[in-house]
Amino acid sequence: MFLHTLRIERVTAAGEVSPCPIAWIDNFAMRNFTNDAIFDDTLPVADGLMEAGLLVPLPLLQERMEAWFRRKGYLRADDTLRIVKLSL
Repeated sequence: MFLHTLRIERVTAAGEVSPCPIAWIDNFAMRNFTNDAIFDDTLPVADGLMEAGLLVPLPLLQERMEAWFRRKGYLRADDTLRIVKLSL
């Protein structure tokens, strides 16, 4: 079911890269487990790491996760989110 291992990183305007805390990733996942079925096949596993199924559209995941993190105040206006596929 969870075939992708994804690295989830915050990138600042200055170019500093850091893994997103698991609490951020879990907050997104819990919201989407109840409200957005397309992301049901996601599982937060550690700071900066998430597992996802093959049907999870990674560009849409990045878009929605970044928007959620901004609404929650986790990302500043000039920060971006980077999702990198580590395995398949």
